[in-house]
Amino acid sequence: MTTTAVNPYLEGNFAPVPEEITAQDLPVIGELPPNLNGMFVRNGPNPQFRPKGRYHWFDGDGMLHAVEISNGRATYRNRYVRTQGWQIEHNADKAIWTGIFEPIQENNPYGPYKNTANTALVWHDRRLLALWEGGEPHEIKVPSLETVGSYTYENQLKSAFTAHPKVDAVTGEMMFFGYGVAQPPYLQYSVVSPEGKLLRTVPIDLPVGVMMHDFAITENYTIFMDLPLTFRAERMKRGEPAFMFESDTPSRFGIVPRHGDNSNIRWFEAPACYIFHTLNAYEEGDEIVLIACRMENTSVLAASPTSQNSQSDIPLLHRWRFNLRTGTMKQEQIDDIPSEFPRVNEQLVGRPNRYGYTARSAPTSVPLFDGFIKYDFVSGTSQIHEFGQGRYGGEAVFVPQPDAADEDDGWLVTFVYDEDQETSELVVVSAKEITAEPVARISLPSRVPYGFHGSWVQF
Repeated sequence: MTTTAVNPYLEGNFAPVPEEITAQDLPVIGELPPNLNGMFVRNGPNPQFRPKGRYHWFDGDGMLHAVEISNGRATYRNRYVRTQGWQIEHNADKAIWTGIFEPIQENNPYGPYKNTANTALVWHDRRLLALWEGGEPHEIKVPSLETVGSYTYENQLKSAFTAHPKVDAVTGEMMFFGYGVAQPPYLQYSVVSPEGKLLRTVPIDLPVGVMMHDFAITENYTIFMDLPLTFRAERMKRGEPAFMFESDTPSRFGIVPRHGDNSNIRWFEAPACYIFHTLNAYEEGDEIVLIACRMENTSVLAASPTSQNSQSDIPLLHRWRFNLRTGTMKQEQIDDIPSEFPRVNEQLVGRPNRYGYTARSAPTSVPLFDGFIKYDFVSGTSQIHEFGQGRYGGEAVFVPQPDAADEDDGWLVTFVYDEDQETSELVVVSAKEITAEPVARISLPSRVPYGFHGSWVQF
Protein backbone atom coordinates (compact mmCIF):
# COMPACT_ATOMS: atom_id res chain seq x y z
CA MET A 1 0.00 0.00 0.00
CA THR A 2 1.47 3.36 -1.02
CA THR A 3 1.53 6.19 1.48
CA THR A 4 -0.76 9.05 0.49
CA ALA A 5 -0.87 12.68 1.52
CA VAL A 6 -3.74 12.06 3.95
CA ASN A 7 -1.33 10.70 6.57
CA PRO A 8 -1.35 13.41 9.30
CA TYR A 9 2.27 12.66 10.20
CA LEU A 10 3.43 13.68 6.72
CA GLU A 11 1.51 16.97 6.59
CA GLY A 12 1.74 20.40 8.17
CA ASN A 13 4.48 20.71 10.76
CA PHE A 14 4.79 16.94 11.04
CA ALA A 15 6.11 16.89 7.48
CA PRO A 16 9.87 16.46 7.05
CA VAL A 17 12.23 19.26 6.06
CA PRO A 18 14.65 18.43 3.21
CA GLU A 19 17.60 20.73 3.88
CA GLU A 20 20.38 20.66 6.46
CA ILE A 21 21.42 24.23 7.22
CA THR A 22 23.51 26.36 9.55
CA ALA A 23 22.46 29.92 10.38
CA GLN A 24 24.23 32.36 12.70
CA ASP A 25 23.28 35.56 14.54
CA LEU A 26 19.60 34.67 14.69
CA PRO A 27 17.05 37.42 15.45
CA VAL A 28 15.93 37.50 19.09
CA ILE A 29 12.64 38.86 20.42
CA GLY A 30 13.28 39.92 24.02
CA GLU A 31 16.73 39.38 25.44
CA LEU A 32 18.77 36.23 25.97
CA PRO A 33 20.00 35.97 29.57
CA PRO A 34 23.75 36.76 29.61
CA ASN A 35 24.49 33.63 31.67
CA LEU A 36 22.54 31.28 29.37
CA ASN A 37 25.31 29.55 27.44
CA GLY A 38 25.15 26.09 25.89
CA MET A 39 23.21 24.20 23.25
CA PHE A 40 19.62 22.96 23.11
CA VAL A 41 19.37 19.85 20.92
CA ARG A 42 16.15 18.03 20.06
CA ASN A 43 15.68 14.76 18.22
CA GLY A 44 12.77 13.72 16.06
CA PRO A 45 11.61 11.81 12.96
CA ASN A 46 12.32 13.26 9.52
CA PRO A 47 11.97 10.65 6.73
CA GLN A 48 14.67 11.07 4.12
CA PHE A 49 12.46 9.65 1.35
CA ARG A 50 8.79 9.05 0.69
CA PRO A 51 7.94 6.17 3.04
CA LYS A 52 7.08 2.68 1.88
CA GLY A 53 3.68 1.53 3.07
CA ARG A 54 1.76 2.99 5.99
CA TYR A 55 3.84 5.57 7.84
CA HIS A 56 3.84 6.05 11.60
CA TRP A 57 5.35 9.09 13.32
CA PHE A 58 7.85 6.79 15.06
CA ASP A 59 9.31 5.60 11.72
CA GLY A 60 11.16 8.64 10.37
CA ASP A 61 14.94 8.99 10.19
CA GLY A 62 16.44 10.84 13.14
CA MET A 63 17.14 14.53 12.62
CA LEU A 64 18.73 16.75 15.24
CA HIS A 65 17.76 20.41 15.53
CA ALA A 66 19.98 22.57 17.73
CA VAL A 67 20.34 26.16 18.87
CA GLU A 68 23.73 27.07 20.30
CA ILE A 69 23.66 30.13 22.58
CA SER A 70 26.84 31.99 23.49
CA ASN A 71 27.19 35.52 24.87
CA GLY A 72 23.71 36.51 23.83
CA ARG A 73 24.05 35.26 20.25
CA ALA A 74 22.37 32.19 18.74
CA THR A 75 23.26 29.74 15.96
CA TYR A 76 20.88 27.13 14.48
CA ARG A 77 21.87 23.79 12.93
CA ASN A 78 19.93 20.74 11.80
CA ARG A 79 21.53 17.46 10.73
CA TYR A 80 20.38 13.93 10.01
CA VAL A 81 21.72 11.22 12.27
CA ARG A 82 23.64 9.32 9.63
CA THR A 83 22.94 5.77 10.74
CA GLN A 84 23.87 2.77 8.63
CA GLY A 85 20.24 2.53 7.48
CA TRP A 86 20.15 6.22 6.55
CA GLN A 87 23.33 5.77 4.50
CA ILE A 88 22.04 2.68 2.71
CA GLU A 89 18.83 4.44 1.69
CA HIS A 90 20.76 7.61 0.80
CA ASN A 91 22.96 5.62 -1.57
CA ALA A 92 19.93 3.89 -3.08
CA ASP A 93 18.06 7.21 -3.37
CA LYS A 94 14.86 5.64 -2.02
CA ALA A 95 13.26 4.13 1.07
CA ILE A 96 14.18 0.48 1.63
CA TRP A 97 12.56 -0.24 4.99
CA THR A 98 8.89 -0.07 5.93
CA GLY A 99 7.71 0.96 9.39
CA ILE A 100 5.94 -0.41 12.44
CA PHE A 101 2.52 -0.59 10.74
CA GLU A 102 3.84 -3.08 8.17
CA PRO A 103 4.89 -6.73 8.59
CA ILE A 104 8.51 -7.31 9.58
CA GLN A 105 10.71 -7.47 6.47
CA GLU A 106 12.28 -10.85 7.09
CA ASN A 107 13.66 -10.98 3.54
CA ASN A 108 15.16 -7.49 3.43
CA PRO A 109 18.84 -8.10 2.46
CA TYR A 110 19.91 -5.23 4.76
CA GLY A 111 18.08 -6.57 7.79
CA PRO A 112 14.46 -6.60 8.98
CA TYR A 113 14.45 -3.10 10.48
CA LYS A 114 16.34 0.17 10.56
CA ASN A 115 17.85 1.87 13.62
CA THR A 116 16.56 5.41 13.06
CA ALA A 117 18.22 7.02 16.13
CA ASN A 118 15.24 9.39 16.15
CA THR A 119 13.89 9.50 19.70
CA ALA A 120 16.05 11.18 22.33
CA LEU A 121 19.54 12.21 23.42
CA VAL A 122 21.79 11.82 26.43
CA TRP A 123 24.92 13.74 27.43
CA HIS A 124 27.23 11.59 29.56
CA ASP A 125 30.99 11.44 29.96
CA ARG A 126 31.14 14.54 27.72
CA ARG A 127 29.64 12.51 24.87
CA LEU A 128 26.33 13.15 23.13
CA LEU A 129 24.39 10.05 22.08
CA ALA A 130 21.35 9.93 19.79
CA LEU A 131 19.01 7.18 20.96
CA TRP A 132 16.45 4.71 19.61
CA GLU A 133 15.22 1.94 21.88
CA GLY A 134 15.52 -0.88 19.34
CA GLY A 135 19.29 -0.72 18.90
CA GLU A 136 22.60 0.87 19.79
CA PRO A 137 23.16 4.62 20.34
CA HIS A 138 24.93 6.88 17.84
CA GLU A 139 27.65 9.29 18.92
CA ILE A 140 27.22 12.91 17.80
CA LYS A 141 29.90 15.64 17.65
CA VAL A 142 29.07 18.95 19.29
CA PRO A 143 28.40 21.59 18.29
CA SER A 144 28.60 20.47 14.62
CA LEU A 145 26.02 17.63 15.01
CA GLU A 146 28.09 15.39 12.75
CA THR A 147 27.49 11.68 13.26
CA VAL A 148 30.58 9.84 14.51
CA GLY A 149 28.90 6.43 14.24
CA SER A 150 27.24 3.76 16.34
CA TYR A 151 28.52 3.60 19.92
CA THR A 152 28.86 0.23 21.65
CA TYR A 153 31.05 0.86 24.69
CA GLU A 154 34.09 -0.86 23.18
CA ASN A 155 31.83 -3.70 21.97
CA GLN A 156 30.60 -4.35 25.52
CA LEU A 157 27.02 -3.38 24.63
CA LYS A 158 25.07 -6.64 24.26
CA SER A 159 21.49 -5.35 24.30
CA ALA A 160 19.37 -2.59 22.83
CA PHE A 161 19.65 0.79 24.55
CA THR A 162 16.61 2.62 25.93
CA ALA A 163 15.77 6.09 24.64
CA HIS A 164 15.55 7.21 28.29
CA PRO A 165 18.72 6.38 30.24
CA LYS A 166 19.06 8.01 33.67
CA VAL A 167 22.15 9.93 34.75
CA ASP A 168 22.67 10.35 38.50
CA ALA A 169 24.08 13.87 38.85
CA VAL A 170 25.48 13.06 42.30
CA THR A 171 27.44 9.88 41.47
CA GLY A 172 27.86 10.46 37.72
CA GLU A 173 26.64 6.94 36.94
CA MET A 174 24.29 6.26 34.07
CA MET A 175 21.71 3.50 34.16
CA PHE A 176 20.03 2.09 31.05
CA PHE A 177 18.13 -0.99 29.91
CA GLY A 178 17.44 -2.84 26.70
CA TYR A 179 14.29 -4.80 25.99
CA GLY A 180 13.65 -7.47 23.42
CA VAL A 181 10.45 -9.23 22.43
CA ALA A 182 11.45 -12.26 20.34
CA GLN A 183 13.14 -14.39 23.00
CA PRO A 184 14.37 -14.20 26.61
CA PRO A 185 15.92 -12.39 28.30
CA TYR A 186 13.22 -9.84 27.54
CA LEU A 187 14.98 -7.25 29.70
CA GLN A 188 18.64 -6.48 30.35
CA TYR A 189 19.83 -3.85 32.83
CA SER A 190 23.16 -2.01 32.65
CA VAL A 191 25.20 0.49 34.66
CA VAL A 192 27.82 2.83 33.15
CA SER A 193 30.53 4.44 35.27
CA PRO A 194 30.99 8.23 35.41
CA GLU A 195 33.98 7.74 33.12
CA GLY A 196 31.82 6.05 30.48
CA LYS A 197 32.79 2.41 31.12
CA LEU A 198 30.03 -0.18 30.86
CA LEU A 199 30.36 -1.83 34.28
CA ARG A 200 27.75 -4.58 34.19
CA THR A 201 24.73 -5.96 32.37
CA VAL A 202 22.31 -8.34 34.09
CA PRO A 203 19.16 -10.07 32.79
CA ILE A 204 15.80 -9.38 34.46
CA ASP A 205 13.12 -12.04 34.09
CA LEU A 206 9.82 -11.06 32.47
CA PRO A 207 7.05 -13.52 31.61
CA VAL A 208 6.60 -12.12 28.08
CA GLY A 209 8.15 -9.45 25.90
CA VAL A 210 6.68 -5.98 26.41
CA MET A 211 7.27 -2.52 24.97
CA MET A 212 9.13 -0.81 27.84
CA HIS A 213 9.79 2.77 26.83
CA ASP A 214 11.00 4.32 30.09
CA PHE A 215 12.01 3.53 33.68
CA ALA A 216 13.18 5.44 36.76
CA ILE A 217 15.93 5.51 39.36
CA THR A 218 16.29 6.62 42.97
CA GLU A 219 19.42 7.10 45.02
CA ASN A 220 19.69 3.36 45.71
CA TYR A 221 17.16 1.63 43.43
CA THR A 222 16.06 1.19 39.83
CA ILE A 223 12.37 0.84 38.90
CA PHE A 224 11.22 -1.16 35.87
CA MET A 225 7.68 -1.10 34.49
CA ASP A 226 6.33 -4.41 33.16
CA LEU A 227 3.19 -3.01 31.54
CA PRO A 228 0.75 -5.11 29.49
CA LEU A 229 1.62 -3.79 26.02
CA THR A 230 2.80 -7.26 25.07
CA PHE A 231 4.35 -8.95 22.06
CA ARG A 232 3.04 -12.45 21.36
CA ALA A 233 4.15 -14.35 18.27
CA GLU A 234 1.10 -16.60 18.47
CA ARG A 235 -1.12 -13.58 17.78
CA MET A 236 0.91 -12.73 14.73
CA LYS A 237 0.52 -16.29 13.44
CA ARG A 238 -3.25 -15.89 13.75
CA GLY A 239 -3.09 -12.73 11.65
CA GLU A 240 -3.63 -10.50 14.68
CA PRO A 241 -1.33 -7.66 15.81
CA ALA A 242 1.83 -8.98 17.45
CA PHE A 243 1.74 -6.03 19.89
CA MET A 244 -1.47 -5.59 21.84
CA PHE A 245 -2.51 -3.94 25.09
CA GLU A 246 -3.95 -6.58 27.42
CA SER A 247 -6.32 -4.59 29.62
CA ASP A 248 -7.07 -7.58 31.85
CA THR A 249 -3.38 -8.08 32.75
CA PRO A 250 -2.06 -6.16 35.79
CA SER A 251 0.82 -3.74 35.51
CA ARG A 252 3.94 -4.69 37.46
CA PHE A 253 6.59 -2.41 38.90
CA GLY A 254 9.92 -4.05 39.71
CA ILE A 255 12.28 -2.41 42.20
CA VAL A 256 15.88 -3.61 42.24
CA PRO A 257 18.95 -2.24 44.05
CA ARG A 258 21.03 -0.13 41.66
CA HIS A 259 23.80 -2.71 41.56
CA GLY A 260 21.46 -5.66 42.11
CA ASP A 261 20.08 -8.25 39.71
CA ASN A 262 17.12 -10.55 39.14
CA SER A 263 17.72 -12.34 42.47
CA ASN A 264 16.79 -9.29 44.55
CA ILE A 265 14.14 -7.52 42.48
CA ARG A 266 10.73 -6.96 44.15
CA TRP A 267 7.57 -6.75 42.09
CA PHE A 268 4.45 -4.70 42.93
CA GLU A 269 1.16 -5.13 41.06
CA ALA A 270 -1.12 -2.25 40.02
CA PRO A 271 -4.16 -1.88 37.74
CA ALA A 272 -3.43 -2.23 34.02
CA CYS A 273 -2.06 0.95 32.46
CA TYR A 274 0.56 2.25 30.09
CA ILE A 275 3.30 4.76 30.88
CA PHE A 276 5.44 6.26 28.16
CA HIS A 277 7.40 8.63 30.38
CA THR A 278 8.36 9.01 34.03
CA LEU A 279 8.96 12.40 35.63
CA ASN A 280 11.12 11.23 38.56
CA ALA A 281 11.37 8.80 41.46
CA TYR A 282 12.89 9.06 44.92
CA GLU A 283 13.03 7.45 48.35
CA GLU A 284 10.93 8.64 51.27
CA GLY A 285 11.26 6.54 54.43
CA ASP A 286 10.22 2.97 53.60
CA GLU A 287 8.64 4.07 50.34
CA ILE A 288 9.74 4.44 46.75
CA VAL A 289 7.80 7.34 45.18
CA LEU A 290 7.29 7.37 41.41
CA ILE A 291 5.71 10.21 39.40
CA ALA A 292 4.76 9.56 35.78
CA CYS A 293 2.18 10.20 33.06
CA ARG A 294 -0.30 7.32 33.11
CA MET A 295 -2.81 6.16 30.49
CA GLU A 296 -5.60 3.66 31.05
CA ASN A 297 -4.75 2.01 27.75
CA THR A 298 -2.75 2.66 24.60
CA SER A 299 -3.40 2.14 20.92
CA VAL A 300 -0.03 3.53 19.87
CA LEU A 301 0.82 0.43 17.82
CA ALA A 302 -2.68 -0.07 16.43
CA ALA A 303 -3.33 -0.35 12.71
CA SER A 304 -4.04 3.33 12.01
CA PRO A 305 -2.17 6.50 12.97
CA THR A 306 -5.50 8.18 13.75
CA SER A 307 -6.53 5.52 16.29
CA GLN A 308 -4.64 7.38 19.03
CA ASN A 309 -7.73 9.51 19.63
CA SER A 310 -9.47 7.02 21.91
CA GLN A 311 -10.33 8.19 25.41
CA SER A 312 -7.97 5.61 26.90
CA ASP A 313 -4.90 7.20 25.33
CA ILE A 314 -5.14 10.35 27.48
CA PRO A 315 -2.03 10.75 29.71
CA LEU A 316 -2.60 12.11 33.23
CA LEU A 317 0.05 12.74 35.87
CA HIS A 318 0.00 10.14 38.67
CA ARG A 319 1.97 9.24 41.79
CA TRP A 320 2.74 5.74 43.08
CA ARG A 321 4.08 4.81 46.51
CA PHE A 322 5.69 1.38 46.88
CA ASN A 323 6.34 0.41 50.51
CA LEU A 324 9.43 -1.80 50.69
CA ARG A 325 8.65 -2.79 54.29
CA THR A 326 4.97 -3.77 53.98
CA GLY A 327 4.89 -4.67 50.27
CA THR A 328 1.87 -2.43 49.67
CA MET A 329 1.24 -0.04 46.79
CA LYS A 330 -0.76 3.21 46.59
CA GLN A 331 -1.68 4.99 43.36
CA GLU A 332 -3.14 8.48 43.06
CA GLN A 333 -3.96 10.87 40.24
CA ILE A 334 -2.24 14.24 40.58
CA ASP A 335 -4.02 16.18 37.83
CA ASP A 336 -6.94 15.87 35.44
CA ILE A 337 -5.33 18.01 32.74
CA PRO A 338 -3.82 15.77 30.04
CA SER A 339 -0.07 16.25 29.57
CA GLU A 340 3.02 14.33 28.55
CA PHE A 341 6.81 14.61 28.13
CA PRO A 342 7.43 15.12 31.88
CA ARG A 343 10.75 16.67 32.90
CA VAL A 344 12.54 17.67 36.06
CA ASN A 345 15.64 19.64 37.01
CA GLU A 346 18.12 16.92 36.06
CA GLN A 347 20.34 17.69 39.05
CA LEU A 348 17.57 15.97 41.06
CA VAL A 349 17.01 12.82 39.01
CA GLY A 350 16.51 10.05 41.57
CA ARG A 351 16.30 12.52 44.47
CA PRO A 352 13.29 14.28 46.06
CA ASN A 353 12.08 17.10 43.82
CA ARG A 354 9.59 19.86 44.56
CA TYR A 355 8.92 20.87 40.97
CA GLY A 356 8.15 19.07 37.74
CA TYR A 357 7.23 20.21 34.23
CA THR A 358 5.03 18.67 31.55
CA ALA A 359 3.80 19.62 28.08
CA ARG A 360 0.04 20.29 28.11
CA SER A 361 -1.86 18.24 25.54
CA ALA A 362 -3.96 20.21 23.08
CA PRO A 363 -7.46 18.93 22.19
CA THR A 364 -6.39 17.91 18.69
CA SER A 365 -6.59 14.72 16.63
CA VAL A 366 -2.80 14.39 16.56
CA PRO A 367 -0.43 14.81 19.54
CA LEU A 368 0.19 18.55 19.91
CA PHE A 369 1.17 20.54 23.01
CA ASP A 370 -0.09 24.07 23.59
CA GLY A 371 1.79 25.00 26.77
CA PHE A 372 3.86 24.04 29.80
CA ILE A 373 2.53 22.96 33.18
CA LYS A 374 4.71 23.59 36.25
CA TYR A 375 3.84 21.39 39.24
CA ASP A 376 4.69 22.23 42.84
CA PHE A 377 4.46 18.85 44.56
CA VAL A 378 4.90 20.38 48.02
CA SER A 379 2.00 22.83 47.82
CA GLY A 380 -0.05 20.63 45.48
CA THR A 381 -0.51 23.47 42.99
CA SER A 382 0.26 24.01 39.32
CA GLN A 383 0.76 26.91 36.91
CA ILE A 384 0.46 27.06 33.14
CA HIS A 385 2.44 28.82 30.44
CA GLU A 386 0.45 29.02 27.21
CA PHE A 387 2.25 29.22 23.88
CA GLY A 388 -0.59 31.22 22.32
CA GLN A 389 -3.32 30.77 19.73
CA GLY A 390 -2.28 28.36 16.98
CA ARG A 391 1.17 27.85 18.53
CA TYR A 392 2.39 24.39 19.54
CA GLY A 393 5.62 23.24 21.17
CA GLY A 394 7.34 20.31 22.82
CA GLU A 395 8.68 19.16 26.15
CA ALA A 396 9.96 21.61 28.73
CA VAL A 397 13.72 21.04 28.97
CA PHE A 398 14.98 22.64 32.19
CA VAL A 399 18.21 24.63 32.02
CA PRO A 400 19.59 25.51 35.48
CA GLN A 401 20.84 28.99 36.18
CA PRO A 402 24.58 28.92 36.99
CA ASP A 403 25.03 28.96 40.79
CA ALA A 404 21.26 28.57 41.23
CA ALA A 405 20.01 28.86 44.81
CA ASP A 406 16.59 27.28 44.19
CA GLU A 407 15.44 24.14 42.39
CA ASP A 408 13.39 26.16 39.89
CA ASP A 409 16.04 28.83 39.32
CA GLY A 410 16.51 28.47 35.58
CA TRP A 411 14.71 28.39 32.25
CA LEU A 412 12.45 26.09 30.24
CA VAL A 413 13.30 25.82 26.55
CA THR A 414 11.47 24.26 23.61
CA PHE A 415 10.78 24.73 19.92
CA VAL A 416 7.41 26.36 19.17
CA TYR A 417 5.72 26.39 15.76
CA ASP A 418 3.22 29.08 14.79
CA GLU A 419 0.72 27.41 12.48
CA ASP A 420 -0.67 30.73 11.20
CA GLN A 421 2.71 32.29 10.41
CA GLU A 422 4.30 28.92 9.49
CA THR A 423 7.42 29.85 11.46
CA SER A 424 9.44 28.22 14.21
CA GLU A 425 11.13 29.70 17.29
CA LEU A 426 13.18 28.55 20.23
CA VAL A 427 11.29 29.85 23.25
CA VAL A 428 13.05 30.57 26.58
CA VAL A 429 10.70 30.80 29.59
CA SER A 430 11.64 31.61 33.17
CA ALA A 431 10.91 28.51 35.27
CA LYS A 432 10.31 30.74 38.31
CA GLU A 433 7.89 33.02 36.44
CA ILE A 434 6.28 30.44 34.21
CA THR A 435 3.05 32.37 33.60
CA ALA A 436 4.99 35.37 32.25
CA GLU A 437 5.85 36.02 28.62
CA PRO A 438 9.02 34.28 27.39
CA VAL A 439 12.21 36.11 28.32
CA ALA A 440 13.43 35.44 24.77
CA ARG A 441 12.17 34.04 21.48
CA ILE A 442 14.79 33.08 18.91
CA SER A 443 13.47 33.23 15.34
CA LEU A 444 14.62 30.23 13.33
CA PRO A 445 15.47 30.31 9.61
CA SER A 446 13.60 27.10 8.83
CA ARG A 447 10.55 25.23 10.03
CA VAL A 448 11.34 22.74 12.81
CA PRO A 449 8.95 19.78 12.56
CA TYR A 450 7.26 18.47 15.68
CA GLY A 451 9.49 15.89 17.33
CA PHE A 452 10.36 14.01 20.46
CA HIS A 453 12.95 14.63 23.16
CA GLY A 454 15.66 17.21 23.75
CA SER A 455 18.64 17.90 25.97
CA TRP A 456 20.64 20.90 27.13
CA VAL A 457 24.35 20.42 26.53
CA GLN A 458 27.20 22.46 28.01
CA PHE A 459 30.45 21.42 26.41
